[in-house]
Amino acid sequence: MTENPNAIQQYAEYVALLARTYPTVTDFIVGNEPNQPRFWQPQFGANGQNVSAAAYYSMLAAAYDSLKAVNPEIRVVGLGLSPRGGDKPNAPSNVSTSPVRFLNGLGKAYRRSRRTKPIMDELAFHPYPDHDRDDLMKGYRWPNAGVPNLGRIKQAFWDAFNGTGQPTFGEGRSRGSVTFRLDELGWQVDVVTAASSPYVGRENIQPTDEASQARVYADAIRYLGCDASVRSILFFLLRDESDLDRWQAGLVRADGTHRPSYDAVKAAFAETKGACTGRMRSWRHSTTVDGAKVAFPKDRVLPARRLSLALVANAQEDALVDAALYRGSRRLLRQRSTLAAYRSKIVRFSTRFRPGRYTFRVTLRATMNPARSASFSAPLRITR
Repeated sequence: MTENPNAIQQYAEYVALLARTYPTVTDFIVGNEPNQPRFWQPQFGANGQNVSAAAYYSMLAAAYDSLKAVNPEIRVVGLGLSPRGGDKPNAPSNVSTSPVRFLNGLGKAYRRSRRTKPIMDELAFHPYPDHDRDDLMKGYRWPNAGVPNLGRIKQAFWDAFNGTGQPTFGEGRSRGSVTFRLDELGWQVDVVTAASSPYVGRENIQPTDEASQARVYADAIRYLGCDASVRSILFFLLRDESDLDRWQAGLVRADGTHRPSYDAVKAAFAETKGACTGRMRSWRHSTTVDGAKVAFPKDRVLPARRLSLALVANAQEDALVDAALYRGSRRLLRQRSTLAAYRSKIVRFSTRFRPGRYTFRVTLRATMNPARSASFSAPLRITR
């Protein structure tokens, strides 16, 4: 993009040409894993800030307008997000962006542009496991996300676009909302001896076994069928690549024989008809900070003297901490700091306390959306 100032316009013209040439094709996925350096570079600028989200935004918006001009009924599918990213500009390898932070950057770019139209009708997401031996429901810690963490992606999308011209994920019975296209999903499998002849090279990961893959794929169909925001899933690939350094998550081995997952998927679809056979799961956007907790000093009655008192804040996402100590309605001390997800933040108040009644007040605000907050308070009495 940086080498060719006309690249975005040329890409928009190219996808429009495709739409005119193949009028029966009405679904277009724009790009692939733009949060990964294999597909989009650079991810970060010289100052360490993410730049890939804003650059991708320009391409997606141009493609959306170009495709809709050809046929307003075309469904524009955005992103194809990878489930993971390191968010470390100076990492020795795989300098990537997590899906939550990528969506945050995409939303900021949208708002800066003052655009009033959408940029996508559907969100493509690739909820691969962190490791191929993981169970379906293991998932990831924030800010990454897998199959059981789709709510985290919905929340990140809501934080990014709520109140703009870009619809977000459905809540309750809302219509015209964004849906998921889980267009890459797969657990890589070890090669069985009887079907090993077509495979070459050496494996580069620790694959699961065929029985586990079959169970995971069938469970995925049943689980995702009960999420109204999931429009479709695609197990990637249908048939293995023969190079073991590439991709072996197929329902069909490289020699053309069926894995157990082939019959498991077929049976699961026959059983469910692609619909939910249990209870549909609903989702509502959050107004608080995920996993927010504050531990106050255990001793709340202390003698008057110089004291150093500490409270400990925790959350399951990055947050801003605003902690203060009040005497009556007057604020005496205030501490502001940042809190990293899953890491305790110790906040200390050191002063000479006089007899009286005090109150600790703490507010945590989500860094992805400061409008989401959680507040806590606790009393403190100082005696003579």
